[in-house]
Amino acid sequence: MAAELQLRNPAGDDEASPPVGFMAVCILAFAVGVWGTVYFCRSMCCELEMPGGWTMSMMWMRMRGQTWAGSAVSFLLMWLAMMVAMMLPSAVPTFLHTKRESRSLSVMAAGYFAIWLAAGVALYLMGVVFSAAVTHSEIFSRAIPVLSGAALILGGAIQLTHWKISRLLRCRSPFGCVTSCPDDDADFRLGCKQGAACCACCAAPMMIQLVLGIMNPFVMIVVALVIAAEKLLPRPAIVARLVGIATIIGGMAYEAVLICKASGFWHLWVCE
Repeated sequence: MAAELQLRNPAGDDEASPPVGFMAVCILAFAVGVWGTVYFCRSMCCELEMPGGWTMSMMWMRMRGQTWAGSAVSFLLMWLAMMVAMMLPSAVPTFLHTKRESRSLSVMAAGYFAIWLAAGVALYLMGVVFSAAVTHSEIFSRAIPVLSGAALILGGAIQLTHWKISRLLRCRSPFGCVTSCPDDDADFRLGCKQGAACCACCAAPMMIQLVLGIMNPFVMIVVALVIAAEKLLPRPAIVARLVGIATIIGGMAYEAVLICKASGFWHLWVCE
């Protein structure tokens, strides 16, 4: 009997026990992430009125007396706090499914969020280029509302594709691997694989959040719930497609409102 137990658990009884240390780290990290998200939402809440009737968050621009390095660090701290608060609850079950001990799981989680931090660097660079473009081109700025509606429709369409479903299934599997990953692979590397799979899977929801307001708490909560539902519920494809259909309808409705406003029909309908 002892030999049979040893075969089932070659690393001993400690590995089979719940990773209490890892769970404690996750709870602490989640609490810090929520606190950091609330703090940055308050400190970066300022918005700039732009031609075309929309507002741009000031987080894409330097504050007075701030260097570009300081601006980038502030954004990345905000981004990391937000990703921990949004992604950790749905990522923990996947980590636990790997049946590794607390230290390995913590290193894997570090690799996972390192990928999300790298995605934040790319997003910040695109945001800086975007803010420079809209502040120097009134024509481009006035086209942003129309482009936002088109982006919502595109994000919804991505949710309906086979590419999205395949990325989602990969994200739900341990280590972000299609079949299985080598057991002797480094924990940090495996966490990076999981993070890369998660980033690809969440591309459309993050695009939707970016359009609707990346610093909007209500949008954050809704997107976090959508991502958790896609990762944890039994029928992820149905969840993804329902979200896609709802987003496409919302984008089309937004575009219809813009057309009505441009044609003057909106003003007549409101006045009547």
